[in-house]
Amino acid sequence: MDAATQTMIDNLQKNTGKSLEEWIVLVQKQNLQKHGEILKFLKTEHGFTHGFANLVAHKALKSDAGSAEDSDDLVKKQYTGKEHFWPIFEKLKAEIETFGKDVELAPKNAYVSVKRKKQFAMLIPASKTRFEIGINLKGQAAQGILEAETKSNAMCSHKIILNHEEQFTQEVVDWLKKAYTAAG
Repeated sequence: MDAATQTMIDNLQKNTGKSLEEWIVLVQKQNLQKHGEILKFLKTEHGFTHGFANLVAHKALKSDAGSAEDSDDLVKKQYTGKEHFWPIFEKLKAEIETFGKDVELAPKNAYVSVKRKKQFAMLIPASKTRFEIGINLKGQAAQGILEAETKSNAMCSHKIILNHEEQFTQEVVDWLKKAYTAAG
């Protein structure tokens, strides 16, 4: 388990008086099966911030890399039926890993979180026709291929949509590098 996750787990106990395991039991008693349902429950009923709700949801559903048997299998499963996006993921991963030794790729069930001190991007094979790159660049105006994220509960401030491998350009890498730098 990475240090940031352990710190969050420790702070969860300090802030709420309940351990992660106790929160997981509470979620299971509610019979909540979807990530979004768990987030809503913890935020509305217990005043959780998004970060703590997200932690409990992933641990309760065993949908994070730390809970999975094999994080490589978790990533490969994301591309089932979307294999044509695998080369985009591989190129993104290779480029991002050149940014610095502090880059961490943290697979979840549906995406790969890309972190430095904090999350700066998400790599998401969203559908059979759309690969999304979520980027955290608060205060940045949308421009070029960088679109503002319009979902009210979005974990990223912007997104880049790729429909095929030829759309992977230096501009994509430059936006990711800018987000990486901002996350330092």
